[in-house]
Amino acid sequence: MEKNNVYHIPVLLKETVDGLNINPDGVYVDVTFGGGGHSREILSRLSSKGHLYSFDQDEDAEQNIINDKRFTFVRSNFRYLKNWMRYYDIEQIDGVLADLGVSSHHFDAQERGFSFRFDAALDMRMNQRARRTAADILNEYSESQLADLFYLYGELRNARKIAAAIIKNRNNGRIETTGDLMNIIKVFFERDREKKELAKVFQALRIEVNQEMQALKEMLAASAGLLKPGGRLSVLTYHSLEDRMVKNLIKTGNVEGHVEKDFFGNTNAPLKMVNNKVITASEEEQTRNPRSRSAKLRIAEKK
Repeated sequence: MEKNNVYHIPVLLKETVDGLNINPDGVYVDVTFGGGGHSREILSRLSSKGHLYSFDQDEDAEQNIINDKRFTFVRSNFRYLKNWMRYYDIEQIDGVLADLGVSSHHFDAQERGFSFRFDAALDMRMNQRARRTAADILNEYSESQLADLFYLYGELRNARKIAAAIIKNRNNGRIETTGDLMNIIKVFFERDREKKELAKVFQALRIEVNQEMQALKEMLAASAGLLKPGGRLSVLTYHSLEDRMVKNLIKTGNVEGHVEKDFFGNTNAPLKMVNNKVITASEEEQTRNPRSRSAKLRIAEKK
């Protein structure tokens, strides 16, 4: 049975679903089900012949499963999109929607350890069945590994100093909670930028725990391959790392941005941009839903 709890307020709801250019009889995939807001909007535009597959690896999202014969919930990481479509005998799809941001539910669930607002266990696993937590990373990675992940995924200039401090402090005991981590790293940030810098540290750890960049790479490649000609990819990004990957895929056909051309000098890219300029939230939506402030919507079509 569905629960009508406020799990998550969808960002750019109309714009993201409009971008799919819905065929009422088509097959669509929402790879980030969460609270089900985008999925419900897609279903509202489908006929009895259409179908929606929605992915989420978090068991909490199952509270929001939609009771509709046109809907199939897949509890899995979206990196396995290709495998699951094969399982359901789906060779081509009409559209893929991805909202890559972390759900407000995760930030507000104290026990999940996604936010520095609470003193809680350093967990950060989207999939609670996964083994490795953020605490495991902080206590087991080498200094160079920690420095690399803070630099690459958090874009922190003082990544090496932060890594060195973590190594030094964990010699006195295991780092277990968000409070333990905050006590180590707060000294490195100016008060006026403290929250932004702390958010970068937590972002870097979350990305590493959940292998987000590799999963995104695999999902985007699978989407480009599964879309039928004229099919749409509608993606919401929230930080520069994931936005760069989406932009590169659309422009060059790969997330690295390597341009490969055919015999005639045409770029081997299966997708083309629909919106030449990224779509962002209105001031009204940003006020209503602060999570939308950093959102960028890119829409592409299969050639």
